[in-house]
Amino acid sequence: MSDLARVKLPTGIELDVWDTGPRDAPALVFLHGFPENHRTWRHQIAHLSDRYRCIAPDQRGYGNSSKPQGAEHYETMALIQDIAHLAETLELGTYTIVGHDWGGALAWLVAAFGQATGHVTRAVIANAPHPVIFQRLLLTDPAQRGASQYMRTFRDPAHDAVIAEFGLAGLLQTALTWDARPQYDPAELPLLMQQWTDPETSFAMLNWYRASAVSVPSMDDPFGLPPEYSPPPMPKIEIPTLVVWGTGDEALLPGNIDGLDEVVSDLTIERIEGAGHFVPWEAPDAVNAALEGFLRRTD
Repeated sequence: MSDLARVKLPTGIELDVWDTGPRDAPALVFLHGFPENHRTWRHQIAHLSDRYRCIAPDQRGYGNSSKPQGAEHYETMALIQDIAHLAETLELGTYTIVGHDWGGALAWLVAAFGQATGHVTRAVIANAPHPVIFQRLLLTDPAQRGASQYMRTFRDPAHDAVIAEFGLAGLLQTALTWDARPQYDPAELPLLMQQWTDPETSFAMLNWYRASAVSVPSMDDPFGLPPEYSPPPMPKIEIPTLVVWGTGDEALLPGNIDGLDEVVSDLTIERIEGAGHFVPWEAPDAVNAALEGFLRRTD
């Protein structure tokens, strides 16, 4: 298993960070999603850490990293600042941002801000929707709205008493009604179960959903863009960007790829047929090959 270093940010937030590979090599910062941890990226880091400095934090609210109580501590700008402060504290200078799921949603924003300062030079996104495209789909597309109803469940305080007693594990089973549930590596399950059954960690993870500005209408709400609609404010991504997408994802449908060329200037898309939502470890060889090719072309 990975060895974690404790990194204290200027804000007082502390993150457990897997930091491996040559210190003078180009840096890759890996952001995991819900409901996982830095180990999401174990196969990619094993593949790349002989040539790149690979940095994978347990993000705010996850693992043993800081867990401030209250959804207001998980608003988007605070999460972006965590990554900017982490890069500054580790004296990275420039880096490539790599993200999956919520980590990928955050990576889109880290890329948008970081390209402006010159600190983020490339982005890699794995099964994580672009904010502009995702919000439009939630308003207009019945299939994606239906697939995202679990987000409403995660935001619903009606479940808080059960979570306070038993943690997140039961809610994951009932809210995610996927036909093909991913088969977790038995070696990874003990750590995940420890985190999912801890109430403090469970609420902290759910706060990523509860603090998000993404609007998820119910299936009874009308479909279509309301007259007053304006897309989330987001500059075009100009840095080289790789999007890896497992096409069997039941939470984030392939329609999230459509239109990416309108919001990303230098775009590469790698579709991984049949892989599900957790593509970094469901199809590690394909993801590694896509990463390898992209990094080689853009180094």
